[in-house]
Amino acid sequence: MSHVARQADGDEKRERVNFIEQEVLQDLQLPKLAGRKVATRFPPEPNGYLHIGHAKSICLNFGLAEKYGGTCNLRFDDTNPSKEEQEYVDSIQEDVRWLGFQWNELRYASDYFDQLCDWAIQLIKAGKAYVCDLTAEQTREYRGTLTAPGKNSPFRERTVDENLKLFAAMKAGECADGARTLRAKIDMAASNINLRDPVMYRVLRSHHHRTGDKWCIYPMYDWAHGQSDSIESITHSICTLEFEDHRPLYNWYCENLGIYHPRQIEFARLNLSYTVMSKRKLLQLVKEGHVSGWDDPRMPTICGMRRRGYTPESLRAFCDRIGVAKFYSTIDVTVLENSVREHLNLVANRVMAVLNPLKVVLTNYPQDQVELMDAINNPEDASAGSRQVPFSRELLIERDDFMEDAPRKFFRLKPGGEVRLRYGYIIKCDEVVKDPVSGEVLELRCSYDPETRSGDENAVPRKVKGTIHWVSAAHAIKAEVRQYDRLFLTENPEVAPEGENFLANLNPDSIRVATAYLEPSLKEVKQGHFQFERTGYFCVDSVDSTAEHLVFNRIVPLRDSWAKMQEK
Repeated sequence: MSHVARQADGDEKRERVNFIEQEVLQDLQLPKLAGRKVATRFPPEPNGYLHIGHAKSICLNFGLAEKYGGTCNLRFDDTNPSKEEQEYVDSIQEDVRWLGFQWNELRYASDYFDQLCDWAIQLIKAGKAYVCDLTAEQTREYRGTLTAPGKNSPFRERTVDENLKLFAAMKAGECADGARTLRAKIDMAASNINLRDPVMYRVLRSHHHRTGDKWCIYPMYDWAHGQSDSIESITHSICTLEFEDHRPLYNWYCENLGIYHPRQIEFARLNLSYTVMSKRKLLQLVKEGHVSGWDDPRMPTICGMRRRGYTPESLRAFCDRIGVAKFYSTIDVTVLENSVREHLNLVANRVMAVLNPLKVVLTNYPQDQVELMDAINNPEDASAGSRQVPFSRELLIERDDFMEDAPRKFFRLKPGGEVRLRYGYIIKCDEVVKDPVSGEVLELRCSYDPETRSGDENAVPRKVKGTIHWVSAAHAIKAEVRQYDRLFLTENPEVAPEGENFLANLNPDSIRVATAYLEPSLKEVKQGHFQFERTGYFCVDSVDSTAEHLVFNRIVPLRDSWAKMQEK
C-alpha cells in the first residue's frame, strides 16, 4: 500500500502514495465521481484456497477503501460451478477476516444471473451478440493468432429473431452441453484477440452451490465481471496485469450496454522466490500427497501460513513493504520471513526449550534442591511480566552447545570451559561421560558456582563469554516439534531440470520432526506464539496439538540460515 518517506530536509515525514492511489485520487476529482467515495471489491473464484498472492490483493482493495473512507465488497465470482464449493466460500471469508478486514457487503456473481441474462438479450436485440454453433476447437481455429486475424463464424449473421429463439432454447435446456455459445459481435480482425467475438455464455449442466439446478447456461468471467462491478457501483476495479488485455472488452460491454462504467486498473501480481503460486500446481501438491493438505504449514496458502504461525499483522506489513508495481518482479521470500520475525519479536513470549538434549549433572548441587529462577517473558513488552522456571541438579542442554574438541572461538560448553546458564548460574564442565562402545557423549558432569546466580544483588560479578539455555530434566515436558523449511530448493521452482516438472525441485528436508523438552510453563498451553530462546519462533499447532500430546510448529528461525546452508 502506501509508505512513508523523508523529505529532502530530513526533518518532516510525508506520505508517498503508489501509482494506483495517484490514479484514484485524480479520478475522484472527475465530474463522474463527484461526491462519490472510493468503492472497491475483492472478487475471488471459490475454486480453491487463497494464497499469499491473494493477500496482496486483499490488502490493496480493502486498504484503499479503508484509507480513503470508502467501501470494499467481497464478491465471489461463482460462474464456474463444476469447480466451486461452499468449502472454499467459507475458507475465503475466514481468511479475509483473519487478515483483519471486513467487507461492506457480501455479494456473488450468481446474484446477478437474471440481470446478466437480460443484458445479453439486450445485446442480441441490438445486433451485437449472436448464437454460435461452432465447437470449442473450431472457435479457437476461427479466432486466429497474434499475427493472423480471425475469420467470421458461419453463424455470425443470424437474424435477431433467430438468435433470440436459439438463446431462449439454450436457457431452457434444449441444447446439449457445449453445443452452442452466445458470442459478442465485435471484430474478428481486432489486434486484441479478446475482442474477436468473445464467448459470453456456454451451455453447462452443473449443480451450482447457490442456485442449484436453476441454470444450464453460465456466463463467462469477462461477461460477468465488469457488469457485476457496474451493478455494485464499484469506482475502481483493481486487477492483476494479466487482465490488462481484457480491459478493452470490459469497457466494450459497459459502453454498449449503456450502463455505469467503473475504471479498471492493473498491478503486478506477487511472485515470491522458492514458492509456487499456481492453483493447479498447489492442487497437485495436495492431491498427490506431497503435503498434508491445503493448510500444510509449508504451503503458501493463507490457511497454511496461519497454521504455521504467521500473524495477520506480519502479512499486512509484508504487503505494505513490497508495495504495488506496474511490472512483474520476484520478491525474495526473506522479505516475508523478516516481516514475520519483526512482529513476533514484539509479541512472542520467550521460553526455554531443548530440541536435541544432552544431560548435564551438577555434581556439587544439592540432590533434592529445586530453585525457581525469575525469567523475563518478553524484553520488548514490559507488560508481559515474568515467570519462574525450576532449576535442579540434573539439566538438559542443546547437544550443539557442547563440543569436545572445540575451536578457539567456541564460547559455549567444552571440557574445562565455563558458560552461564540463562537466568541461572555459571557452570564448568569437569567430566565427559561417553558410551564405551560408540563413543557417543552421554552426559556432562559439571560444577556450578553458587555465588553467580543471575539477578542476585549479592552475586559475585564474574563474566563468561557464553550463555546457553536449559531445562530442568525432572520438570521438563515433552512435545513434538515440527521444524519447517522452504518447500522448494530453488529460487524459481517453476523451472525444472530437463525432462522433469516442478516437483523435481521439492525440498526433501522441508520438515524435520523432533521430540523436544520444554520448560513446564508450557504444560497447559493450547495456543499462542513463542520464541524458543536461541532457536526460533514457534506456535502451537492448531490441528494436531492436544493436552496429552503437544505439537509445536517452527514459524521461522531467529535469523535467516538458508543462505549459509546453501553455501555448504
